Amino acid sequence: MQEYGSEKKALRRTLSLPLLVLYGLGVTIGAGIYVLVGATAGIAGIYAPLSFMLAALVMLPSACSFAELVGRYPLSAGEAVYVRAGFGSNTLSLITGFMVVVVGTISAAAICIGSVGYIRQFIDWPGILLVPLVVVAMTSVAVWGVKEAVAFAATMTFIELVGLLLIIAGGFIGLASVDVPMQTQTEAQPVPLSQITLGVIGGGVLAFFAFIGFEDLVNMAEETKAPVTTMPRAIFATLVISTALYVLVAFVAVMNVPISQLANSEAPLSLVFERTTGMSAHLISAIAIIATLNGVIVQIIMASRVVYGLARQGSLPEVLGRVQPFTGTPVVATCLIGALVMVLALAVPLHGLAEATSQVTLTIFALVNLALILIKRRGDEVPENTFIVPLWVPASGFAGCLAFWLLAFIA
Repeated sequence: MQEYGSEKKALRRTLSLPLLVLYGLGVTIGAGIYVLVGATAGIAGIYAPLSFMLAALVMLPSACSFAELVGRYPLSAGEAVYVRAGFGSNTLSLITGFMVVVVGTISAAAICIGSVGYIRQFIDWPGILLVPLVVVAMTSVAVWGVKEAVAFAATMTFIELVGLLLIIAGGFIGLASVDVPMQTQTEAQPVPLSQITLGVIGGGVLAFFAFIGFEDLVNMAEETKAPVTTMPRAIFATLVISTALYVLVAFVAVMNVPISQLANSEAPLSLVFERTTGMSAHLISAIAIIATLNGVIVQIIMASRVVYGLARQGSLPEVLGRVQPFTGTPVVATCLIGALVMVLALAVPLHGLAEATSQVTLTIFALVNLALILIKRRGDEVPENTFIVPLWVPASGFAGCLAFWLLAFIA
């Protein structure tokens, strides 16, 4: 695989496993449960936890494929590199790279909208004012420097994890209370199995957005110490921890708050916390702001690294591949992504952004799994210490992504 750029202009290898896991959790959790638990419950009802489990199962084979591919090709713009290596097509690689940028940009816009919803619990300013303030601030952090930005994001991730644990604890305490509306939710008229299944699938497509994050890690490969061995561990740790948290939070949410109220809330987890503990929702709202701002930062970082990688490969203007010597970051690429995030957050509603992100991500995952199948069938040389999966894993990942993509339209 060709190396791009001189050592002088290369990104700095400063990220260790703990920082990568916190980075992965930050983008995954910030993009997910704080923003989408209400919307997912609105589709799947009390079966929302099953939707999150279904999304995780669809993710798993693809996570394994990414873990092998990042060892084979530890480069920025990872998905584009993998597709080019598998299909031998620069055009398809460029299309894939653009899709990854689209996913990161749309995700950041969706999370930004969610963040504004929580911020308005404290400051009742219009979204047209809050959105630019959020995007400019988070883009500035992303420009600051990758180690500083990821360390900042890691601190925020720790705080948002504490928030989720408080919600889970409060939710289970609430289930023991006679005041919880659980009975009114579970004693409704029987629902046909087919309707439940469609609800779980539809919720799963939306919940899929909540798991977007582990694949972003591969785009930090050029800034990671020993990426061949570190990246697979970070990918799996991110997926396992986020799945456990999502299922537990979704469970306590739908069991403690009426679905209609949960689905219509701008700050769903604040509502859950207030109902289950009797305490002020401001604590969780503050933590949710941290979580969502964190998600915006890491998505901007990821998308900018893909733009940087594509520029270094000659697929985009050279200026987008320049690294600013003082910060060690691709400043022009980062500012471009920030501007696009702002436009989308102001123009498109949350639900539409989340669904679009899920659909494009499923397409990318299908291409990446298929690329690994082709690479394995050719018998390409495998670097030492690379995580290896059998051929049926990317095959099942491809089939799962394709099936989920098609079922989304049926649901």
